[in-house]
Amino acid sequence: MLKKTKLKINPKSKVKKTKISNPVKKIKIKPIASKKVVKKKKLRSKFKIKKAEGTKQAVKKRKTIKKKTVKTNFKKQKEKKRKTKIKIRKPAQEEIDKLLYKVKNRGFITEQEIFYVFPYIEYYIDSLEDFLERIEILGIKIIDNSGGILRNDFEKKKIFSEIRADSGKKSFDLGIISTDSIQMYLREIGKVPLLSKEEEIELSKRKEKGDTAAEMKLLQANLRLVVSIAKKFTGRRLSLLDLVQEGNIGLFRAVQKFEYRKGYKFSTYATWWIRQAITRSLADQSRTIRIPVHMVENINRFKQAQRQLIQTLGREPLPEEIAAEMGESLEKVRHIIKISQDTISLEISVGDDDKDSTLENFIEDIKTVAPDRAAGLQLLKKYVVNVIKNLSPREKKILEMRFGLVDGVTHTLEEVGQEFNVTRERIRQIEAKSLEKIRDIEGIEKLKDYL
Repeated sequence: MLKKTKLKINPKSKVKKTKISNPVKKIKIKPIASKKVVKKKKLRSKFKIKKAEGTKQAVKKRKTIKKKTVKTNFKKQKEKKRKTKIKIRKPAQEEIDKLLYKVKNRGFITEQEIFYVFPYIEYYIDSLEDFLERIEILGIKIIDNSGGILRNDFEKKKIFSEIRADSGKKSFDLGIISTDSIQMYLREIGKVPLLSKEEEIELSKRKEKGDTAAEMKLLQANLRLVVSIAKKFTGRRLSLLDLVQEGNIGLFRAVQKFEYRKGYKFSTYATWWIRQAITRSLADQSRTIRIPVHMVENINRFKQAQRQLIQTLGREPLPEEIAAEMGESLEKVRHIIKISQDTISLEISVGDDDKDSTLENFIEDIKTVAPDRAAGLQLLKKYVVNVIKNLSPREKKILEMRFGLVDGVTHTLEEVGQEFNVTRERIRQIEAKSLEKIRDIEGIEKLKDYL
Protein backbone atom coordinates (compact mmCIF):
# COMPACT_ATOMS: atom_id res chain seq x y z
CA MET A 1 0.00 0.00 0.00
CA LEU A 2 1.44 3.33 -1.06
CA LYS A 3 0.98 6.05 1.54
CA LYS A 4 0.27 9.68 0.75
CA THR A 5 3.26 11.85 -0.01
CA LYS A 6 3.32 15.61 0.31
CA LEU A 7 5.30 17.39 -2.35
CA LYS A 8 5.94 21.16 -2.33
CA ILE A 9 7.58 22.77 -5.31
CA ASN A 10 8.99 26.28 -5.22
CA PRO A 11 10.55 27.49 -8.45
CA LYS A 12 13.32 29.26 -6.51
CA SER A 13 14.18 26.34 -4.27
CA LYS A 14 15.33 22.81 -5.03
CA VAL A 15 12.96 19.85 -5.08
CA LYS A 16 12.33 18.62 -1.56
CA LYS A 17 12.37 14.98 -0.60
CA THR A 18 9.00 13.20 -0.32
CA LYS A 19 7.63 12.50 3.14
CA ILE A 20 5.29 9.57 3.78
CA SER A 21 2.47 10.52 6.14
CA ASN A 22 -1.31 10.31 5.54
CA PRO A 23 -3.08 8.30 2.77
CA VAL A 24 -3.91 11.60 0.96
CA LYS A 25 -1.41 13.23 -1.33
CA LYS A 26 -1.25 16.99 -1.91
CA ILE A 27 0.79 18.41 -4.74
CA LYS A 28 1.22 22.17 -4.76
CA ILE A 29 2.43 23.65 -8.01
CA LYS A 30 2.28 26.99 -9.79
CA PRO A 31 -0.16 27.47 -12.63
CA ILE A 32 2.73 28.08 -15.00
CA ALA A 33 4.39 24.74 -15.76
CA SER A 34 8.12 24.59 -15.29
CA LYS A 35 10.76 21.91 -15.83
CA LYS A 36 10.51 20.87 -12.20
CA VAL A 37 6.75 20.41 -12.54
CA VAL A 38 7.33 18.10 -15.51
CA LYS A 39 9.71 16.06 -13.39
CA LYS A 40 7.06 15.75 -10.68
CA LYS A 41 4.52 14.59 -13.25
CA LYS A 42 6.91 11.86 -14.32
CA LEU A 43 7.31 10.95 -10.67
CA ARG A 44 3.53 10.66 -10.30
CA SER A 45 3.27 8.36 -13.30
CA LYS A 46 5.97 6.14 -11.83
CA PHE A 47 3.91 5.53 -8.69
CA LYS A 48 0.72 4.91 -10.77
CA ILE A 49 -1.37 7.61 -9.07
CA LYS A 50 -4.82 8.31 -10.53
CA LYS A 51 -6.88 11.42 -10.22
CA ALA A 52 -9.81 11.09 -7.89
CA GLU A 53 -13.23 12.52 -8.28
CA GLY A 54 -12.44 14.79 -5.38
CA THR A 55 -12.68 18.55 -5.35
CA LYS A 56 -10.19 20.97 -6.83
CA GLN A 57 -9.67 24.18 -4.95
CA ALA A 58 -8.21 27.04 -6.94
CA VAL A 59 -5.92 29.49 -5.19
CA LYS A 60 -4.48 32.74 -6.52
CA LYS A 61 -0.87 31.62 -6.76
CA ARG A 62 -1.19 27.88 -6.28
CA LYS A 63 -3.88 25.23 -6.35
CA THR A 64 -4.33 22.08 -4.29
CA ILE A 65 -5.39 18.82 -6.01
CA LYS A 66 -6.50 15.87 -3.89
CA LYS A 67 -5.47 12.46 -5.20
CA LYS A 68 -5.83 8.84 -4.10
CA THR A 69 -3.26 6.12 -4.41
CA VAL A 70 -4.16 2.99 -6.30
CA LYS A 71 -3.15 -0.47 -5.18
CA THR A 72 -1.03 -2.41 -7.65
CA ASN A 73 -2.42 -5.83 -8.41
CA PHE A 74 0.54 -8.08 -7.79
CA LYS A 75 -1.40 -11.23 -8.68
CA LYS A 76 -2.03 -9.99 -12.23
CA GLN A 77 1.62 -9.09 -12.62
CA LYS A 78 2.65 -12.59 -11.52
CA GLU A 79 0.19 -14.15 -13.96
CA LYS A 80 1.61 -12.03 -16.76
CA LYS A 81 5.12 -13.15 -15.86
CA ARG A 82 4.02 -16.78 -15.90
CA LYS A 83 2.39 -16.34 -19.28
CA THR A 84 5.52 -14.78 -20.71
CA LYS A 85 7.59 -17.74 -19.53
CA ILE A 86 5.41 -20.27 -21.39
CA LYS A 87 5.99 -19.34 -25.02
CA ILE A 88 5.30 -21.46 -28.07
CA ARG A 89 8.18 -21.50 -30.49
CA LYS A 90 7.34 -19.25 -33.42
CA PRO A 91 8.37 -20.54 -36.86
CA ALA A 92 11.71 -18.95 -37.66
CA GLN A 93 11.77 -16.95 -40.87
CA GLU A 94 15.26 -18.26 -41.61
CA GLU A 95 14.01 -21.86 -41.53
CA ILE A 96 11.07 -20.97 -43.79
CA ASP A 97 13.32 -19.24 -46.33
CA LYS A 98 15.82 -22.08 -46.21
CA LEU A 99 13.08 -24.65 -46.81
CA LEU A 100 11.63 -22.63 -49.71
CA TYR A 101 15.04 -22.36 -51.34
CA LYS A 102 15.56 -26.10 -50.94
CA VAL A 103 12.19 -27.21 -52.32
CA LYS A 104 12.27 -24.67 -55.16
CA ASN A 105 15.13 -26.58 -56.79
CA ARG A 106 13.65 -30.07 -56.45
CA GLY A 107 10.04 -29.12 -57.17
CA PHE A 108 8.24 -30.79 -54.26
CA ILE A 109 7.87 -30.63 -50.48
CA THR A 110 6.80 -33.26 -47.96
CA GLU A 111 4.25 -32.86 -45.22
CA GLN A 112 6.78 -33.77 -42.57
CA GLU A 113 8.95 -30.85 -43.66
CA ILE A 114 5.96 -28.53 -43.27
CA PHE A 115 5.16 -29.93 -39.81
CA TYR A 116 8.83 -29.57 -38.83
CA VAL A 117 8.86 -25.85 -39.62
CA PHE A 118 5.31 -25.31 -38.24
CA PRO A 119 5.12 -27.66 -35.20
CA TYR A 120 2.25 -25.69 -33.58
CA ILE A 121 -0.10 -24.87 -36.45
CA GLU A 122 -2.93 -24.01 -34.06
CA TYR A 123 -1.03 -20.92 -32.89
CA TYR A 124 0.36 -19.78 -36.25
CA ILE A 125 -2.30 -20.76 -38.78
CA ASP A 126 -1.92 -17.42 -40.60
CA SER A 127 1.78 -18.02 -41.16
CA LEU A 128 1.01 -21.50 -42.47
CA GLU A 129 -1.54 -20.10 -44.93
CA ASP A 130 0.97 -17.56 -46.23
CA PHE A 131 3.55 -20.33 -46.62
CA LEU A 132 1.11 -22.54 -48.55
CA GLU A 133 0.20 -19.64 -50.83
CA ARG A 134 3.87 -19.07 -51.63
CA ILE A 135 4.27 -22.78 -52.40
CA GLU A 136 1.25 -22.69 -54.70
CA ILE A 137 2.60 -19.64 -56.54
CA LEU A 138 5.96 -21.36 -57.07
CA GLY A 139 4.18 -24.47 -58.41
CA ILE A 140 5.64 -26.81 -55.78
CA LYS A 141 3.85 -30.11 -55.15
CA ILE A 142 3.11 -31.35 -51.63
CA ILE A 143 3.86 -35.04 -51.09
CA ASP A 144 2.29 -36.92 -48.18
CA ASN A 145 3.95 -39.63 -46.07
CA SER A 146 2.48 -42.54 -48.00
CA GLY A 147 4.21 -41.43 -51.19
CA GLY A 148 1.16 -40.03 -52.95
CA ILE A 149 0.85 -36.44 -54.11
CA LEU A 150 -1.52 -34.23 -52.20
CA ARG A 151 -4.19 -33.03 -54.60
CA ASN A 152 -4.45 -29.39 -55.50
CA ASP A 153 -7.48 -27.24 -54.78
CA PHE A 154 -9.14 -28.00 -58.13
CA GLU A 155 -8.93 -31.76 -57.59
CA LYS A 156 -10.12 -31.35 -53.99
CA LYS A 157 -13.18 -29.38 -55.12
CA LYS A 158 -13.93 -32.05 -57.70
CA ILE A 159 -13.74 -34.83 -55.11
CA PHE A 160 -15.88 -32.99 -52.57
CA SER A 161 -18.45 -32.15 -55.26
CA GLU A 162 -18.69 -35.85 -56.14
CA ILE A 163 -19.10 -36.74 -52.47
CA ARG A 164 -21.74 -34.04 -52.05
CA ALA A 165 -23.62 -35.38 -55.10
CA ASP A 166 -23.70 -38.85 -53.56
CA SER A 167 -24.67 -37.59 -50.10
CA GLY A 168 -28.34 -38.42 -50.71
CA LYS A 169 -27.57 -42.11 -50.80
CA LYS A 170 -28.03 -44.24 -47.72
CA SER A 171 -24.46 -45.49 -47.58
CA PHE A 172 -21.08 -44.00 -48.35
CA ASP A 173 -18.72 -46.24 -50.30
CA LEU A 174 -15.07 -45.91 -49.27
CA GLY A 175 -13.86 -49.14 -50.80
CA ILE A 176 -14.18 -52.79 -49.97
CA ILE A 177 -13.45 -53.22 -46.27
CA SER A 178 -14.03 -56.70 -44.96
CA THR A 179 -14.40 -55.90 -41.28
CA ASP A 180 -18.04 -55.70 -40.21
CA SER A 181 -17.43 -53.01 -37.60
CA ILE A 182 -15.81 -50.73 -40.19
CA GLN A 183 -18.70 -51.24 -42.61
CA MET A 184 -21.20 -50.40 -39.89
CA TYR A 185 -19.29 -47.25 -39.03
CA LEU A 186 -19.13 -46.18 -42.67
CA ARG A 187 -22.86 -46.72 -43.11
CA GLU A 188 -23.57 -44.58 -40.05
CA ILE A 189 -21.42 -41.65 -41.10
CA GLY A 190 -22.74 -41.91 -44.67
CA LYS A 191 -26.23 -41.04 -43.47
CA VAL A 192 -25.14 -37.51 -42.51
CA PRO A 193 -25.27 -35.16 -45.53
CA LEU A 194 -22.36 -32.93 -46.41
CA LEU A 195 -22.50 -29.19 -45.77
CA SER A 196 -22.25 -26.32 -48.17
CA LYS A 197 -20.05 -23.31 -47.48
CA GLU A 198 -23.04 -21.23 -46.39
CA GLU A 199 -24.14 -23.95 -43.97
CA GLU A 200 -20.62 -24.15 -42.51
CA ILE A 201 -20.63 -20.40 -41.90
CA GLU A 202 -24.06 -20.56 -40.27
CA LEU A 203 -23.02 -23.43 -37.99
CA SER A 204 -19.78 -21.63 -37.09
CA LYS A 205 -21.72 -18.54 -36.04
CA ARG A 206 -24.00 -20.65 -33.88
CA LYS A 207 -20.98 -22.44 -32.42
CA GLU A 208 -19.44 -19.13 -31.33
CA LYS A 209 -22.63 -18.36 -29.43
CA GLY A 210 -22.26 -21.62 -27.47
CA ASP A 211 -24.58 -23.86 -29.49
CA THR A 212 -23.23 -27.39 -28.90
CA ALA A 213 -25.72 -28.89 -31.36
CA ALA A 214 -24.23 -26.83 -34.19
CA GLU A 215 -20.74 -27.89 -33.17
CA MET A 216 -21.78 -31.56 -33.17
CA LYS A 217 -23.44 -31.23 -36.59
CA LEU A 218 -20.30 -29.67 -38.06
CA LEU A 219 -18.27 -32.51 -36.58
CA GLN A 220 -20.51 -35.34 -37.81
CA ALA A 221 -20.76 -33.94 -41.35
CA ASN A 222 -16.98 -34.23 -41.78
CA LEU A 223 -16.36 -37.70 -40.32
CA ARG A 224 -16.04 -39.22 -43.80
CA LEU A 225 -13.20 -36.80 -44.50
CA VAL A 226 -11.30 -38.42 -41.62
CA VAL A 227 -11.82 -41.88 -43.12
CA SER A 228 -10.60 -40.81 -46.56
CA ILE A 229 -7.42 -39.35 -45.05
CA ALA A 230 -6.85 -42.28 -42.66
CA LYS A 231 -6.93 -44.78 -45.55
CA LYS A 232 -3.70 -43.26 -46.89
CA PHE A 233 -1.88 -44.17 -43.67
CA THR A 234 -2.89 -47.85 -43.53
CA GLY A 235 -0.22 -50.54 -43.38
CA ARG A 236 1.84 -48.81 -40.70
CA ARG A 237 1.18 -51.12 -37.74
CA LEU A 238 -2.03 -49.35 -36.78
CA SER A 239 -5.47 -50.55 -37.82
CA LEU A 240 -7.82 -48.38 -39.84
CA LEU A 241 -10.16 -47.91 -36.88
CA ASP A 242 -7.29 -46.68 -34.70
CA LEU A 243 -6.24 -44.23 -37.40
CA VAL A 244 -9.82 -43.01 -37.77
CA GLN A 245 -10.11 -42.53 -34.03
CA GLU A 246 -6.94 -40.44 -33.91
CA GLY A 247 -8.12 -38.46 -36.93
CA ASN A 248 -11.43 -37.76 -35.19
CA ILE A 249 -9.48 -36.17 -32.34
CA GLY A 250 -7.80 -33.86 -34.84
CA LEU A 251 -11.19 -33.10 -36.41
CA PHE A 252 -12.57 -32.15 -33.01
CA ARG A 253 -9.69 -29.72 -32.49
CA ALA A 254 -10.33 -28.27 -35.95
CA VAL A 255 -13.99 -27.67 -35.09
CA GLN A 256 -12.97 -25.80 -31.94
CA LYS A 257 -10.32 -23.65 -33.68
CA PHE A 258 -12.13 -22.96 -36.97
CA GLU A 259 -12.76 -19.30 -37.85
CA TYR A 260 -15.11 -18.73 -40.77
CA ARG A 261 -14.01 -15.09 -41.13
CA LYS A 262 -10.72 -16.20 -42.68
CA GLY A 263 -12.55 -17.13 -45.87
CA TYR A 264 -11.36 -20.71 -46.40
CA LYS A 265 -13.50 -23.82 -46.23
CA PHE A 266 -13.65 -25.99 -43.16
CA SER A 267 -12.52 -29.14 -45.01
CA THR A 268 -9.29 -27.44 -46.13
CA TYR A 269 -8.57 -26.27 -42.58
CA ALA A 270 -9.50 -29.59 -40.95
CA THR A 271 -7.29 -31.64 -43.30
CA TRP A 272 -4.13 -30.34 -41.64
CA TRP A 273 -5.42 -31.02 -38.14
CA ILE A 274 -6.45 -34.57 -39.08
CA ARG A 275 -3.11 -35.33 -40.72
CA GLN A 276 -1.18 -33.94 -37.77
CA ALA A 277 -3.16 -36.04 -35.28
CA ILE A 278 -2.63 -39.22 -37.32
CA THR A 279 1.09 -38.64 -37.84
CA ARG A 280 1.59 -37.95 -34.13
CA SER A 281 -0.26 -41.15 -33.20
CA LEU A 282 1.85 -43.16 -35.65
CA ALA A 283 5.00 -41.74 -34.10
CA ASP A 284 3.82 -42.62 -30.58
CA GLN A 285 2.14 -46.01 -31.06
CA SER A 286 3.33 -47.67 -34.27
CA ARG A 287 6.66 -48.93 -32.90
CA THR A 288 7.38 -51.51 -30.22
CA ILE A 289 10.03 -49.17 -28.82
CA ARG A 290 8.68 -45.64 -28.87
CA ILE A 291 10.65 -42.96 -30.68
CA PRO A 292 10.09 -39.26 -29.90
CA VAL A 293 8.08 -37.28 -32.41
CA HIS A 294 10.94 -34.98 -33.39
CA MET A 295 13.14 -38.01 -34.12
CA VAL A 296 10.38 -39.52 -36.28
CA GLU A 297 10.39 -36.30 -38.29
CA ASN A 298 14.17 -36.60 -38.68
CA ILE A 299 13.78 -40.22 -39.84
CA ASN A 300 11.24 -39.16 -42.46
CA ARG A 301 13.59 -36.42 -43.66
CA PHE A 302 16.40 -38.98 -43.82
CA LYS A 303 14.33 -41.40 -45.91
CA GLN A 304 13.23 -38.62 -48.24
CA ALA A 305 16.82 -37.50 -48.79
CA GLN A 306 17.89 -41.11 -49.30
CA ARG A 307 15.24 -41.70 -52.00
CA GLN A 308 16.19 -38.46 -53.72
CA LEU A 309 19.89 -39.40 -53.81
CA ILE A 310 19.10 -42.89 -55.11
CA GLN A 311 17.23 -41.36 -58.04
CA THR A 312 20.02 -38.88 -58.69
CA LEU A 313 23.07 -41.13 -58.24
CA GLY A 314 21.58 -44.46 -59.31
CA ARG A 315 23.04 -46.24 -56.26
CA GLU A 316 22.76 -46.39 -52.49
CA PRO A 317 24.10 -43.11 -51.08
CA LEU A 318 26.79 -42.98 -48.42
CA PRO A 319 26.05 -41.53 -44.96
CA GLU A 320 28.31 -38.58 -45.80
CA GLU A 321 26.24 -37.79 -48.91
CA ILE A 322 22.98 -38.02 -46.97
CA ALA A 323 24.38 -35.73 -44.26
CA ALA A 324 25.32 -33.14 -46.90
CA GLU A 325 21.84 -33.37 -48.46
CA MET A 326 20.08 -32.98 -45.10
CA GLY A 327 22.45 -30.31 -43.83
CA GLU A 328 23.17 -32.31 -40.67
CA SER A 329 26.34 -33.68 -39.10
CA LEU A 330 27.60 -37.17 -39.90
CA GLU A 331 27.20 -38.30 -36.28
CA LYS A 332 23.53 -37.30 -36.26
CA VAL A 333 22.87 -39.14 -39.53
CA ARG A 334 24.47 -42.30 -38.15
CA HIS A 335 22.34 -41.95 -35.02
CA ILE A 336 19.22 -41.65 -37.21
CA ILE A 337 20.22 -44.79 -39.14
CA LYS A 338 20.66 -46.67 -35.88
CA ILE A 339 17.31 -45.77 -34.32
CA SER A 340 15.36 -46.17 -37.57
CA GLN A 341 15.91 -49.93 -37.59
CA ASP A 342 12.80 -52.05 -37.08
CA THR A 343 12.46 -54.59 -34.28
CA ILE A 344 12.41 -58.30 -35.20
CA SER A 345 10.95 -61.15 -33.16
CA LEU A 346 13.40 -63.79 -31.94
CA GLU A 347 10.80 -66.48 -32.64
CA ILE A 348 10.64 -65.78 -36.37
CA SER A 349 11.43 -68.87 -38.44
CA VAL A 350 14.66 -68.94 -40.44
CA GLY A 351 14.59 -70.68 -43.81
CA ASP A 352 11.74 -72.18 -45.79
CA ASP A 353 12.39 -75.87 -45.20
CA ASP A 354 13.18 -76.02 -41.49
CA LYS A 355 10.27 -74.52 -39.56
CA ASP A 356 11.74 -75.48 -36.18
CA SER A 357 14.77 -73.19 -36.61
CA THR A 358 14.20 -69.74 -35.19
CA LEU A 359 16.33 -66.63 -35.12
CA GLU A 360 16.92 -67.15 -31.41
CA ASN A 361 19.00 -70.27 -32.16
CA PHE A 362 21.52 -68.27 -34.23
CA ILE A 363 22.12 -65.40 -31.80
CA GLU A 364 24.90 -65.68 -29.24
CA ASP A 365 23.97 -65.12 -25.61
CA ILE A 366 26.73 -62.90 -24.28
CA LYS A 367 25.73 -63.43 -20.64
CA THR A 368 26.19 -67.21 -20.88
CA VAL A 369 29.71 -68.37 -19.93
CA ALA A 370 31.45 -70.58 -22.48
CA PRO A 371 32.12 -74.20 -21.34
CA ASP A 372 35.92 -73.91 -21.58
CA ARG A 373 35.92 -70.69 -19.56
CA ALA A 374 33.61 -72.21 -16.93
CA ALA A 375 35.98 -75.19 -16.53
CA GLY A 376 38.97 -72.86 -16.20
CA LEU A 377 37.23 -70.83 -13.49
CA GLN A 378 36.47 -73.99 -11.53
CA LEU A 379 40.13 -75.05 -11.61
CA LEU A 380 41.26 -71.56 -10.58
CA LYS A 381 38.89 -71.58 -7.63
CA LYS A 382 40.21 -74.98 -6.56
CA TYR A 383 43.85 -73.80 -6.69
CA VAL A 384 43.08 -70.66 -4.65
CA VAL A 385 41.35 -72.71 -1.94
CA ASN A 386 44.36 -75.02 -1.69
CA VAL A 387 46.72 -72.03 -1.41
CA ILE A 388 44.93 -70.17 1.40
CA LYS A 389 43.91 -73.22 3.46
CA ASN A 390 47.20 -73.14 5.40
CA LEU A 391 46.59 -69.56 6.60
CA SER A 392 44.97 -68.69 9.92
CA PRO A 393 41.20 -68.09 9.91
CA ARG A 394 41.77 -64.37 10.47
CA GLU A 395 44.22 -64.03 7.58
CA LYS A 396 42.02 -66.14 5.34
CA LYS A 397 38.96 -63.97 6.09
CA ILE A 398 40.90 -60.76 5.42
CA LEU A 399 42.12 -61.98 2.01
CA GLU A 400 38.62 -63.17 1.06
CA MET A 401 37.15 -59.76 1.87
CA ARG A 402 39.95 -57.76 0.26
CA PHE A 403 39.95 -59.68 -3.06
CA GLY A 404 36.30 -60.80 -3.17
CA LEU A 405 37.09 -64.52 -3.25
CA VAL A 406 33.67 -65.51 -1.85
CA ASP A 407 31.03 -63.13 -3.21
CA GLY A 408 33.06 -61.30 -5.87
CA VAL A 409 32.82 -57.97 -3.99
CA THR A 410 36.09 -56.32 -2.93
CA HIS A 411 36.22 -54.32 0.31
CA THR A 412 38.43 -51.42 1.33
CA LEU A 413 40.88 -51.44 4.23
CA GLU A 414 38.48 -49.26 6.22
CA GLU A 415 35.58 -51.70 5.76
CA VAL A 416 37.69 -54.72 6.71
CA GLY A 417 39.04 -52.83 9.74
CA GLN A 418 35.51 -52.14 10.95
CA GLU A 419 34.72 -55.84 10.60
CA PHE A 420 37.65 -56.85 12.87
CA ASN A 421 37.58 -53.73 15.10
CA VAL A 422 41.14 -52.72 14.17
CA THR A 423 42.68 -49.87 12.24
CA ARG A 424 43.13 -49.90 8.49
CA GLU A 425 46.91 -49.87 8.95
CA ARG A 426 46.73 -53.09 10.95
CA ILE A 427 44.64 -54.72 8.19
CA ARG A 428 47.24 -53.67 5.61
CA GLN A 429 50.02 -55.26 7.69
CA ILE A 430 48.11 -58.54 8.07
CA GLU A 431 47.37 -58.60 4.33
CA ALA A 432 51.03 -58.07 3.42
CA LYS A 433 52.12 -60.78 5.87
CA SER A 434 49.57 -63.25 4.44
CA LEU A 435 50.72 -62.64 0.88
CA GLU A 436 54.32 -63.28 1.94
CA LYS A 437 53.27 -66.66 3.34
CA ILE A 438 51.47 -67.56 0.11
CA ARG A 439 54.56 -66.92 -2.03
CA ASP A 440 56.44 -69.67 -0.18
CA ILE A 441 53.66 -72.29 -0.56
CA GLU A 442 54.20 -75.16 -3.00
CA GLY A 443 52.01 -75.15 -6.12
CA ILE A 444 51.85 -71.38 -6.37
CA GLU A 445 53.34 -71.66 -9.88
CA LYS A 446 50.05 -73.08 -11.16
CA LEU A 447 48.31 -69.77 -10.51
CA LYS A 448 50.75 -67.92 -12.79
CA ASP A 449 49.18 -69.61 -15.82
CA TYR A 450 45.94 -67.66 -15.19
CA LEU A 451 47.60 -64.26 -15.17
